[in-house]
Amino acid sequence: MNTTATRNKDPLHIAILKSGFTVVFSLSIIYINGILIHIFRKHQVFNMNSRYILYIHLVVNDIIMLALMVLLIFLSYVLFTINVSFCIITLIIAITSNLNNPLTLAAMAVECYLAICFPLRHPQICTVKKTYIVISLIWFLNSLVILPDVFVVVATRPAEYFNSKIFCMWTNIFTYPQLETKRDIFNITYLVIVWLTLFYAYFRILFTAQAASANAKKARNTVLLHGFQLLLCMLSYVHSIMIEGIIKFFPGDALIIRFVISLLIQVTPRLISPIVYGIRDKLFRKYLKRYFLPSNKASIDPKKMEKNPT
Repeated sequence: MNTTATRNKDPLHIAILKSGFTVVFSLSIIYINGILIHIFRKHQVFNMNSRYILYIHLVVNDIIMLALMVLLIFLSYVLFTINVSFCIITLIIAITSNLNNPLTLAAMAVECYLAICFPLRHPQICTVKKTYIVISLIWFLNSLVILPDVFVVVATRPAEYFNSKIFCMWTNIFTYPQLETKRDIFNITYLVIVWLTLFYAYFRILFTAQAASANAKKARNTVLLHGFQLLLCMLSYVHSIMIEGIIKFFPGDALIIRFVISLLIQVTPRLISPIVYGIRDKLFRKYLKRYFLPSNKASIDPKKMEKNPT
């Protein structure tokens, strides 16, 4: 989203080219993820499996984040400034959906751990109802991170401020240094807890008695992929530091550096979920083939494939 802040510095044709590419790339990812959601909703086998419910929650969060980013890019070039209240609501949803991903990855790692280490208890623990409770809890916890910042702004700004217009960026609204310190403390604590969860799940799967089985190896690899995704999520926390550090070495290329880093950190990682799960998972891959190749009548045994955690 920060790339739009350089609008008045880029030549018009360059600014349009950058934003156009970002919008098209983002919409392409949204389209791919939309297909995965369509397949999930159409087939009951996915709706009754906690693993796929958590996966599709990851996809939905990516869609929300990308859609709101595209909206803000569009509005920044058409209107440049927008209503403060609308901006705050948009940022709350976008940032909360972005914060949801690490906790969702942790929940998916725990689900893999339970499937391998407690196969008999897994169906009773990872029910559909409990999965949706976990998802609701994820949204609730992350909203608690954002709402205090909103309460501070509401309490300290005059009423007319919320009817004014502003260039929609988090740093333009939440300007208090104390809030930035609070966010840094939360981010560190938050990521340490998620990383510990991933490491615990990985090593428990690694040393379980079933570690030699194909299912355990596949689950172990999946937890590693969760760690890679979490690493990509963490890059967003050092987004500004990375940009400023690189600009020090290449000060003449500041605009292109901001654009490329923002694209790599904010947009490109959203391709990971559909590639890792939509293609790697056997059951999802079968239904994807049927979606793109309707003439493909390959038989699918969902119950058999459900036993293979990804």
